[in-house]
Amino acid sequence: MQIEHPQQVDYAALTAQIRAWAHELGFQAVGISDTDLSAAENGLLEWLTLGMHGEMDYMANHGTKRSRPAELVPGTLRVISLRMDYAPPAARDSRQVLAEGDRAFISRYALGRDYHKVLRNRLAKLADKIRGAVAEFDGRVFTDSAPVMEVELASKAGLGWRGKHTLLLSRERGSWFFLGEIYVNLPLPPDVPQQEHCGTCTRCIDVCPTRAIVAPYRVDARRCISYLTIELKGSIPVELRPLIGNRIYGCDDCQLVCPWNGFAQTTLEPDFAVRHGLDDVSLVELFAWDEAEFKFRLAGSAIYRIGFEQWLRNIAIALGNAPKSAEIVAALQARVEHPSELVREHVVWALAQQFRTND
Repeated sequence: MQIEHPQQVDYAALTAQIRAWAHELGFQAVGISDTDLSAAENGLLEWLTLGMHGEMDYMANHGTKRSRPAELVPGTLRVISLRMDYAPPAARDSRQVLAEGDRAFISRYALGRDYHKVLRNRLAKLADKIRGAVAEFDGRVFTDSAPVMEVELASKAGLGWRGKHTLLLSRERGSWFFLGEIYVNLPLPPDVPQQEHCGTCTRCIDVCPTRAIVAPYRVDARRCISYLTIELKGSIPVELRPLIGNRIYGCDDCQLVCPWNGFAQTTLEPDFAVRHGLDDVSLVELFAWDEAEFKFRLAGSAIYRIGFEQWLRNIAIALGNAPKSAEIVAALQARVEHPSELVREHVVWALAQQFRTND
């Protein structure tokens, strides 16, 4: 039934209905927060001032809209935050792949369908259901797609707390999940934030291959492997290349060592199942793909967004870090005259690594 007068809306009942709809749509948890992010705004501005966002200019381009939801979407009173598990149930163990230097490690969130597409579709369906119940509803959906402080909002909404690696942590689900948001103009009753439960643990800080977690709750993106392999479009700093190992798209190390991920659940979402054997594939095999095969196999994947040139750049670094072999040298030499200067530079570096004698 559609409700025509806002003063007649039972917002507690509507909230319960929203939670039920969300679970029907495949979300594992729902929380509601107000829009006051003033406690986090100074930290964001300081991080930007220090340049820790690297070349992610979009992080600074929107001013305070990121920390003030009502400036981004006028009329916003509440934010509905939602959580969806993504750990694929049949993926090869990450530690085993990382230990085999001639295999390609891809962050586990990217092994299936692009989460932007999956979550945006489900969030839009949820928004439609709310609109069908309340005529006055107005809102906008987000999933890592606009200036939104999703971890801060999810934390305020009681879905978990910010870990020292800056990701959201849940006592029940660890951190292997995606977040999405709906900004709404309805005064829904907000949830109560959770307490933090990281204690004195520093495993995520200690394990980071490039020391990108420069302090608890602060990541210098310029050193983060996820940034280097995904966001950075140009040349990867030479001093960081050996530290990347065989990680060709993203990095999960800080999540792999987190004790709370002992409680994580594998996903129930078929779209996040492993595609094309990307959980356990050789670097040489991926490096042999031409651009047409890259586009065909990775269509609908988050990896598709980085493009073929960046894909080859990343794999070249991993091949340079891999155990020395004639097969790897041959694969690199086949790309040494690639049309892209970016690819050629990293191939030449990788060949030098392969021919380097042990000190």
